[in-house]
Amino acid sequence: MSHSGTTLILIMAIAVLAPLLAYGVGRKVPVPLVIFEILLGILIGPDVLDWARPGELIDGLSQLGLTMLIFLAGYEIEFGKVRGDTLRRSVRAWVIALVVGLGTGVLLGGGYTKGVFIGVALTSTALGTVLPVLRDAGDLRGRFGSVVMAFGAVGEFGPIIAMALLLSGRGAGESTVLLAVFAALTAGAVLWALRPRPPWFSKIIAKTLHSSAQFAVRFVFLLLAVMLGASEALGLDILLGAFAAGLITRLVLTGAAPESGPQILEKVEAVGFGFLVPVFFIVTGIEFDLDSLLDGGRTLLLLPVFLLLFLVVRGGPIWFLAPRDLDREDRSGLVLYGSTALPLVVAITTIGVDDKAMTAGEAAALVGAGMLSVLVFPLLALKVRSGKGEGKGEGADALSERVSGSESW
Repeated sequence: MSHSGTTLILIMAIAVLAPLLAYGVGRKVPVPLVIFEILLGILIGPDVLDWARPGELIDGLSQLGLTMLIFLAGYEIEFGKVRGDTLRRSVRAWVIALVVGLGTGVLLGGGYTKGVFIGVALTSTALGTVLPVLRDAGDLRGRFGSVVMAFGAVGEFGPIIAMALLLSGRGAGESTVLLAVFAALTAGAVLWALRPRPPWFSKIIAKTLHSSAQFAVRFVFLLLAVMLGASEALGLDILLGAFAAGLITRLVLTGAAPESGPQILEKVEAVGFGFLVPVFFIVTGIEFDLDSLLDGGRTLLLLPVFLLLFLVVRGGPIWFLAPRDLDREDRSGLVLYGSTALPLVVAITTIGVDDKAMTAGEAAALVGAGMLSVLVFPLLALKVRSGKGEGKGEGADALSERVSGSESW
């Protein structure tokens, strides 16, 4: 059997094992599934057991997993629920974090390009990690949950826009023009998505939903391919196209197939979270430079520094620009939830290492800090706001199962 074939078998074995571990451990301490995927990837990687090494096939599947991850993140955001003053505050908080993050990144990285990768990573929020915690604490539908949703949505959308603007290799003016063209194309696609679909469209969706034709699922992937093609044609990062495709897909399914939409999403998520996304996170673990991290020196020191910077760079502006009706406990919880980061950190550092703008050790320190943030910050937020949620009746087991079972995007 080829080396790629052996590696793929090991990756899929981990994809099966990780949820079992997350469920078992999560009955006592809720640990996001992605943590186990990355850690087990490290275990079978070159720096520990040396059982698996990425190749062309594995790298291709990993890139597809990253694309699906960003697509599902775009689908997850409901901008209709994050309007008004709260949205304006969340945008201002993110812009301030970006300015501070870029300055900090340049100082730490010693150069513009590396500084941009570090700075943008420091401004991200792992909304998918936060949502299950809010849901089980009874806060998702309340005022606090809507505020976290707004700040988290901007923390996912903003870094992708920043990457497209700052790391395209073009001048600021040309990048802005190309981004404006892509925004216009996306706006046109949104307007098209909002138009009523002809009756036959919803009928064929319903008729083929449980057949081999799977028209709706194929249509979703066509939308994804079109937006990826548009972003690539304009010389923009394909992550921007994937994110836009997720937003458009939500609008199309909500308007054309409101009854079938959840089932269609389940099928798409099955492809993403059932196969491609775990491959991406496990390969991230395989490529994780554990030796550089454990050698001590600057790389190991960067891990706690980055963890602290998530709180300072991302959390500081959130504290000062949080809506005035939130009390101190809610502000603290908002800061902790907003500073939780990992999936976009993994995506950004993956691109940084591929572009040779970051060393594998620096990427490992950032990813390690992100892993600690998703382990520690949500639990601290729950403790800070203990007693405020309305959903305490679900019990610790329910909370652990949902948090651990989440793909933590």
